[in-house]
This record gives sequence, C-alpha cells and structure tokens, in this order.
Amino acid sequence: MIDPRSIQYQFKELIKKIKITQITFHGLRHTFATRCIELGMDIKTLSEILGHSNVSTTMNIYVHSTEQQKKNQMELLAKL
Repeated sequence: MIDPRSIQYQFKELIKKIKITQITFHGLRHTFATRCIELGMDIKTLSEILGHSNVSTTMNIYVHSTEQQKKNQMELLAKL
C-alpha cells in the first residue's frame, strides 16, 4: 500500500517542476466539483461521487461560481 503522503509529495514536486500554480488534492476536489456542475452533472450524482451525505455540503462548500458563469446568468436577464 502506498503512503498518501508519498503521493502528495510527488504531486507537489511535479507541480514545481512544470511551474504551474500550487494546488492541493483538496483543491482538485473543488475544481472537479465546479467543472462537473458547469458540464451539467446533476447535483445528487456529484454529491454521491464526492462521498457527501448531503447535497448542501457539495453546493455550499465544493462548487464555486466562475466569473463566466455569473456573466452568462446575467445575460439571461437581457432576454426578458
């Protein structure tokens, strides 16, 4: 069995090597959740994939609105 800290260390070293913004595994969970919602995945399925017992945890903590999403939603008002 592989020690999770070993994987985290290797991941951190890879991030440094390829010179991209530092991100943690937990940060990747947030990004994954946000992108799934952007692509139209239903919240209940996403919540179960993430292992949450409550969809409010998924929506209130893990899913974030992007600036583009906010812009798109505001543009819907122009159609009224």
